[in-house]
Amino acid sequence: MSLVCSLGLALSRNILSRTLSPRMIVPLREYKMRPNKHRTLQHKKARASKVMKVQLYEADLQRRIETNDPSITPAEKKMFYKIMGILPPTNEKEVKMSYIGSTGALIDTYVPTEGDGKASILSKEGAKEGLTKGTGKGKSFLAARKIRSYEDDFDQKTFLLQAQEIYIKAHKSLVENGEDECLLKYVTEKAYPEMVHNVRRKTLRWEFIKSLEPPTIVHIRTQDLLQKQNKFAQVTVRFHTQQTLAVYDRFGRLIHGSEVVAKDVLEYVVFERHLASIYESWRLHSKIIPDWAPQKPSSLLTTVLPDYEEGEESSQTEVEVEHDDEAIYDQHGNKMKTSS
Repeated sequence: MSLVCSLGLALSRNILSRTLSPRMIVPLREYKMRPNKHRTLQHKKARASKVMKVQLYEADLQRRIETNDPSITPAEKKMFYKIMGILPPTNEKEVKMSYIGSTGALIDTYVPTEGDGKASILSKEGAKEGLTKGTGKGKSFLAARKIRSYEDDFDQKTFLLQAQEIYIKAHKSLVENGEDECLLKYVTEKAYPEMVHNVRRKTLRWEFIKSLEPPTIVHIRTQDLLQKQNKFAQVTVRFHTQQTLAVYDRFGRLIHGSEVVAKDVLEYVVFERHLASIYESWRLHSKIIPDWAPQKPSSLLTTVLPDYEEGEESSQTEVEVEHDDEAIYDQHGNKMKTSS
């Protein structure tokens, strides 16, 4: 056994002598028996006295603080947190501000002039319209400059192309997805319930054909909400386009519009953006319908009255018709039950 150990020791020394330099060779016996001491004995006593004294706090005090003991004073609690390097807990009664991504109304609503601004300048309406338009252009210029202070690359010509794209994508998303929340990518929280109202259980067919006139910006406004730096911007764009719209009920019956007949549509659409947030984008906010605009045709609702025998009172017929309107039908149009 001793012969094997001596051969192994000699072999290891031979390998070390070939791979390492003479200065790096350390005798194995001396390395193994070397005591674990400092290389110099100077200042040995000073090194021995270098200890960190840890101040141990009472476990009872920490327990009282964690259990919110009413007997402990706020000064003691504050000093304990300060010594331990712990941030004091926040007050639960503090009012937390909720994020506001859009305004709930229009800022200085734009009022379209009657006849879409076609009145003569010599007339009373035309002169009043020119004065109002001049004042509005000045405010719009200042508001556009305020938008550029938040959005450096804001350009009205580029914005018009972006606004038309948002307008088309919002309507296509409504047709394809219905009440899905992906519509909020293109419309604000104010416009969302207005667009999805009365859309459930209906089929929409909408198509944007072309623009009869290039879109134009007619109104720009900015406003602070709740605080000075929380600024919102609204831009009103005039669209004169050609579209087709058809609405079908759950039984596939046409109740409004047509997929074949195209209509000329004149709209004043408001787009909004939260300027204080760098992650927000322009979204469709509202639509301005002037008082002089022609009324839209009502939906086509057709009903078939049942046959009654002669001599029955008309009041009974009216009751039966109202009772029949309140009936609940299945997907095939068959009456299931009647609400009482």
